[in-house]
Amino acid sequence: MAIMQVSRKVDYALRAAIYLAYQGDRRPCSVGEIAAQEGIPKKFLEKIIQDLIHHGLVRSTRGAQGGYALAKAAEQVTFKDVIEAIEGPVALNVCVGVAGETSDCAQYPRCAMLGVWREAQKRVMEVFATTTLADVRQKRMAMPAAAVDAATG
Repeated sequence: MAIMQVSRKVDYALRAAIYLAYQGDRRPCSVGEIAAQEGIPKKFLEKIIQDLIHHGLVRSTRGAQGGYALAKAAEQVTFKDVIEAIEGPVALNVCVGVAGETSDCAQYPRCAMLGVWREAQKRVMEVFATTTLADVRQKRMAMPAAAVDAATG
């Protein structure tokens, strides 16, 4: 059965960005370290990191002590920022795409579901736009150690 879900690429990008949020400004992290800690295939992560750099969310530092770090404070990077850096604008259905676009759907003018799609789009985007990497970092740090261990394996 097919399900509506976030792509593996977005999932990995969010995990990598959250990992970098935990590191703060302490030190840059290598792709190998992030991949190993987050269970992400290294080659795939290399491409994801490049997308995040291109969109100004991650910065790279060269040299022996080099690696990757967030380019902005974790409080300034939202799930929406990361998702859109990887896949572009989010739309639950063609009729609720980027604001201002007209729909290519032949049912658009008389669709009974349009109101539901618009409300779902609004709520999902609100969650993505208001959830920062710092929010996730803070919630995890507040979890009891046993729950964190169980969640991370």
